[in-house]
Amino acid sequence: MQPSPFRGAVAPLSRASSAPPADPLPRPAGRGWRGPLSRLVAVVVLALVAALVGPAPTAQAAVGLTRVTDFGANPGQLNMYVYRPASLPAEPAVVFALHGCSQNAQMYADNSGLPELADRHGFLVVFAETTFSNHMNKCFNWYQSTDIRRGQGEAASIRQMAAYAVSAYGADAGRTYVTGLSAGGAMTSVMLAMYPDVFQAGAVVAGLPYGCAGDVMAALKCMDPGVDLTPDQWAKRVRDANPSWSGPWPRVAVWHGDNDPTVLPRNADELRDQWTALHGLSQKPTRTSVIGPNSTRHEEYAAADGSVAVEVNRVPDIGHATPVDPGSGPQQCGSTGTVNFQASICSSHWIAQFFGLTEPFEDDRLPAPTGLAATDTTDTTVRLSWNAVDGAGDYVVYRDGAPDPLATAGATSYTDTGLTAGSSHTYAVAARDADGRPGRSSGAVTVRTTGGETACWTATNYAHVQAGRATTSGGYTYAKGSGQNMGLYNVFVTRTLRESPVGHFTVADGTCN
Repeated sequence: MQPSPFRGAVAPLSRASSAPPADPLPRPAGRGWRGPLSRLVAVVVLALVAALVGPAPTAQAAVGLTRVTDFGANPGQLNMYVYRPASLPAEPAVVFALHGCSQNAQMYADNSGLPELADRHGFLVVFAETTFSNHMNKCFNWYQSTDIRRGQGEAASIRQMAAYAVSAYGADAGRTYVTGLSAGGAMTSVMLAMYPDVFQAGAVVAGLPYGCAGDVMAALKCMDPGVDLTPDQWAKRVRDANPSWSGPWPRVAVWHGDNDPTVLPRNADELRDQWTALHGLSQKPTRTSVIGPNSTRHEEYAAADGSVAVEVNRVPDIGHATPVDPGSGPQQCGSTGTVNFQASICSSHWIAQFFGLTEPFEDDRLPAPTGLAATDTTDTTVRLSWNAVDGAGDYVVYRDGAPDPLATAGATSYTDTGLTAGSSHTYAVAARDADGRPGRSSGAVTVRTTGGETACWTATNYAHVQAGRATTSGGYTYAKGSGQNMGLYNVFVTRTLRESPVGHFTVADGTCN
């Protein structure tokens, strides 16, 4: 069995219980995986996982996200996180971002460049996140019938998040968009097919057409070698699943790396066929060009009014990843902190442009303060300092991703008091101009107060890596921060890690209480 879906997963594993299974192998309906052979397969698969996941993320300031827990009934058991720029226009657009397998909302926020684009152009970003309870490798269940139909499972949870964004944040229901990588890209296809009344456009990055698979083995086939249907057959799969909708269908952008070994590039053609057929368009592009610093091949399929209904972007020389282009230029964004984000072109910039989000908002706010750091920490206080911003009247301090400021500071320092010993908090700061308008928010810094109980975790090496406490390379596991070798990356080796300071882990088997 080949590795799947997308970056370090095996075959797609649907939600079976509130706790993850003991190993990462799928259990097809009516069959059990027992005995030494299954364990051997598990070890082989996890070695493949280690090879696919690659090096650890580079150190960088985490993007400040706000966790929302009461957005609806949440039948798909997903998590909702919101990135809200310090300054927003009235009734802002909202972009939903769906991460890939083995990722989480924070990783996608830190690396995709979407928060940078939100700061520049003034829109909300909602990061939907799946969990181990849904899928052992944290993949969206893009093929599972109970999660990909209107009003059901994960698709319904994301729909509820969209309604919440409108009611709680004042987002414009007429400017709601969705994008995602890999399994998140396949789930983007689901949302566009099942909720065309909610999402006006979407961008599928290294994903698959809607209705490509209905079970594990079909999902593997869709990814590699791919499924070849006629455009009408692909369109019929969407219409049959959503028979009450007669249009219009959302606009769709497709992004795919030419060297993708996980979801083969032919899937970009199948996506094009599905959505051009739904729009009643030819599969021959109206216009072709190259974009970006790496000459990405750009195909446009125009509707009768001249607007681009479907576009396909074929990115040279990258594999299974979101294309990013780190830097401060107007078309740059993102980070190459993991192999899931590869340098070539800032796809998020072009996606935001496709959504129509790059023009209306002129970002003339003050720049983000630099140098935010904790200069002193006690059991109950954290003292922060940062560099001055020219033109700043004062500064506002944010804590733990909350949309409203914690405090206002007249100078370039602030002391947060009344905290709990041994607690962790994430801070960001923004300068305000003479009119009291906040500028761009700084990068976030996470600080732990002194005292309190020592933070310790006992888990398998596989779980430590998935939780972000360790990294993997060459089939072995290494504690994040200390770099200590913890042994093989699998579900059979169990270790205890101590965290001190925040983000620095050391092996503490039998000594951490």
